[in-house]
Amino acid sequence: MLSRRHFLATTLAATAATTLPAFAQSFEITRSVDEWKSRLTPAQFAVLRQEATEKPFSNSLKGETSPLLQESRAGTYNCAGCDLPVYPSNTKYDSGTGWPSFYASLENAVSTKLDKSLFSTRTEVHCRRCGGHLGHIFNDGPQPTGKRHCLNGLAMTFTPA
Repeated sequence: MLSRRHFLATTLAATAATTLPAFAQSFEITRSVDEWKSRLTPAQFAVLRQEATEKPFSNSLKGETSPLLQESRAGTYNCAGCDLPVYPSNTKYDSGTGWPSFYASLENAVSTKLDKSLFSTRTEVHCRRCGGHLGHIFNDGPQPTGKRHCLNGLAMTFTPA
């Protein structure tokens, strides 16, 4: 028979195992928390380093706003943490969700991990060079990939062509 102590210990261990970061890998660019805070705005730090999500349609967080939802010029979207080019403008489209959306990233620019928060499993997308959180990938995008890379505008900068 299962004792109360054994049940509680097993439950706590299972809970801890599912809430530990699944992204334990090293990156080309690593910095201390203080270094990241000095390089990024408070909202960029919250998104890139703490996996926060900006508000839809306004692309705002902590009083900061990104203009990238409305950006339509040709160019490249870069990780705001390390300036790695991550998305080409020719894969951006209006998904109607209120976040900048793309159907594909640049080759070897991003990495993914499973996000098991909010009682569901989603695919999180990160900069492959610094590990900065960019957003999530969903399977409801247009062809040719069928993917929707739903990104935080505050996690990126834009370089016109």
